[in-house]
Amino acid sequence: MWQTLAPFVLMFAIFYFLLIRPQQKKQKQRSTMLNALKKGDKVTTVGGLHGTISEIADDTVVIKVNDVTKLTFDRASVNNVTARSELKDEVESV
Repeated sequence: MWQTLAPFVLMFAIFYFLLIRPQQKKQKQRSTMLNALKKGDKVTTVGGLHGTISEIADDTVVIKVNDVTKLTFDRASVNNVTARSELKDEVESV
């Protein structure tokens, strides 16, 4: 009985360590990145748009593309942060 069960257990272990666990880590990093977004961060969206966060809400982000253009996106559409904001808390409150 163990001889027939061992290959299945081995395959599950391989799938877990090569596919499932790395995907969970990547998803956790993305969630942490999305929760750490703040005003002034330079970001890239999933569609390739580069801009700076000018406003942020629970589920939406307003990205300033240039001096005039502001676009509203879902928070989940942010792909990565290219530069973190260097603003201090005092500057953000002004």
